Amino acid sequence: MNKEDVLYIVIPAYNESENIKQLIIDWYPVIEKHNGGGKSRLVVINDGSKDNTYEILCNLAKTRPLLLPVTKENGGHGATVLYGYNYAIKNGADYIFQTDSDGQTLPSEFEAFWKRREKYDMVIGWRRGREDGISRLFVTKVLKLVVRLCFGVNVRDANTPFRLMKRTTLEKYINIIPKDYFLTNVIVSVIFARKGCKVCYMPITFRPRQGGVNSINLKKIFGIGKQALKDFKEINKKLAD
Repeated sequence: MNKEDVLYIVIPAYNESENIKQLIIDWYPVIEKHNGGGKSRLVVINDGSKDNTYEILCNLAKTRPLLLPVTKENGGHGATVLYGYNYAIKNGADYIFQTDSDGQTLPSEFEAFWKRREKYDMVIGWRRGREDGISRLFVTKVLKLVVRLCFGVNVRDANTPFRLMKRTTLEKYINIIPKDYFLTNVIVSVIFARKGCKVCYMPITFRPRQGGVNSINLKKIFGIGKQALKDFKEINKKLAD
């Protein structure tokens, strides 16, 4: 009997009490369908929320054995995503999928990604007709340009929170990423491009945030961008080794 592929869905969550129940209702059927012989997990990582996000998760997990609530001190989105990737690697995932907790992505679009898992090291979404505001679209376009200038690679949508990766490939390169790095998914996209990994971009729906307040504003984005340019130089040196 062939071994079933073990899937870990990694979702960071910060102050998502308005969204978290619906998120689990939406995504839990995906992990049930791809349960990996009971070893797959929907891992939702509470990033030091100040509301009752983690309490809600724990209550939901009482009737959902594949839901795994994890909590940690606040470290930001990128650090939490990186924590989740390392957690999935350590616990035996064959494939790692990441999305966010704000309800902007659709579980119904996962299956097309899963069907391509064996052919590619990463299947990543590009946000077609995104509905989260012109300022976010502008930031994405600027980021794409910066990545091309700094790393010499063209990534269609570097920071998309809808990506499926082979654990063996991610494990090989994850130590390049600095601990607590804020732009983890950007650097994952860059690394896979620079290392010549097989990557497939697929269009996805990207809705407005479904509830709550986004903790990232333009002021923070520009601050992150300033720091990112410094970090990019150091990471570029590692990639050149």
